[in-house]
Amino acid sequence: MREAVANYLRMEDLQKFDQDFYHSGFNIDGQDNYTYDASGQHYQNDGCGTPLPEEYMHSEMTYTGQILQATKHVGSTYTGTDTFDDEPPLLEELGINFENIWQKTLTVLNPFKPADGRIMNETDLTGPVVFCVALGATLLLAGKAHFGYVYGISALGCLGMYTLLNLMSVTEVSYGCVASVLGYCLLPMVSLSSFAVFFSLQGILGTIFALVIILWCSVSASKILICTLAMEGQQLLIAYPCALLYGVFALLTVF
Repeated sequence: MREAVANYLRMEDLQKFDQDFYHSGFNIDGQDNYTYDASGQHYQNDGCGTPLPEEYMHSEMTYTGQILQATKHVGSTYTGTDTFDDEPPLLEELGINFENIWQKTLTVLNPFKPADGRIMNETDLTGPVVFCVALGATLLLAGKAHFGYVYGISALGCLGMYTLLNLMSVTEVSYGCVASVLGYCLLPMVSLSSFAVFFSLQGILGTIFALVIILWCSVSASKILICTLAMEGQQLLIAYPCALLYGVFALLTVF
């Protein structure tokens, strides 16, 4: 008899504990599916005892094959149609534009062609890196392993020209722009080093050819720089230090 009374009291305590356990905002089986919070806002239960806001009452459940997602139609503008076709090309994200590279190369190859300051003002190091590697490779074919000299002289020359141009011009120029222009104008020097693979340049003809290439590189570089920085009438002042820089590369090629 005592055990039955004790079991009965224990059951009543458990039921009271269950009633006290649930929050006032939760729904217990047998209650209405609609509840109200302290502010009087209307809620609906989701069947698990969790109150849902009224704005989710009219949402549609869409099965995507993996998970169930509630699609809201209240002020939603996302269509979910983004594809990889809308992504920009990888070369464009990397800053590689073959059209600009081709236009800069043509400008260097033709010293008398007017330079486009808008294109030349872009920091593009793809062409200069390729031309530096080509110069080092052709020197290596001629039996001269001067990769370190090519990179070192290029870095120091670009730094010197960057300092000089910022002192001379009103418009501030970036180091990348100077390196891009001087690197593209290194293309004629690659032709000189390619010629040195098959013929010796230590003679009168070789010296004249080297002087022509130096003049070609310096005129192209100075033309592009004065067009980019709007320094009309100062081409000779810019061409002189450029000639000194490309003269060092010519010495590496000839000797």
